[in-house]
Amino acid sequence: MQNKPKKSAKGNPTAKGAMKSTNEAAAENLTGIVAENVKRLRFDMDLSLDKLAALSGVSKAMLSQIEQARSAPSINVLWKIARALDVPFAALISKRSDVNLQKLPKDEMKVLSSQKGNFTSKALFPFDDPRRVEFYELTFAPGSVEKAVAHPPGTSENLVIAQGKLEIEAADEKVELAEGDAIYFIADIPHVYRNTGTKECKAYLVMTYAEKRV
Repeated sequence: MQNKPKKSAKGNPTAKGAMKSTNEAAAENLTGIVAENVKRLRFDMDLSLDKLAALSGVSKAMLSQIEQARSAPSINVLWKIARALDVPFAALISKRSDVNLQKLPKDEMKVLSSQKGNFTSKALFPFDDPRRVEFYELTFAPGSVEKAVAHPPGTSENLVIAQGKLEIEAADEKVELAEGDAIYFIADIPHVYRNTGTKECKAYLVMTYAEKRV
């Protein structure tokens, strides 16, 4: 009997299910890591849930759900918590490792999204230890607007557009960027990203903290 040709992953429901399961497992793993780190950092700083809620602007109920790994926080919520705890963003989503040479498989990269899903941020660095420099791939849906909270004092962003258009607004100034354009700015004030084009915008971001933090 002649063997039937194998279907590609694209047309194979089993393969699609496996890919979906992998992504869901990665998301659940990240939720658990965030829960562990937020709780540890809050205890280290001797902060109650009420105090952290007041400092971050994130409700006590939401913080409790995050610490119990019952809720996957959006990027903006994580930034608010990181700002309140005065730690780099990666400190909330890092899991320590003793490995020196680390491959970052595409399907295992940590991807966070905005509440509406119009903006995603893919970490292109290992989540082993909090670090001074972080590297991300950003994706903005057409017409999307992403408002970013102020990062820790002295934090800078260096961003290059790989595809599409993007407008950056900070301190009442606006700069329009097209494919190939780059921008550098101090990001310790609230800032806004706007996809002013009709196509998806993809950008690469290097974020540098003023000093190495815990």
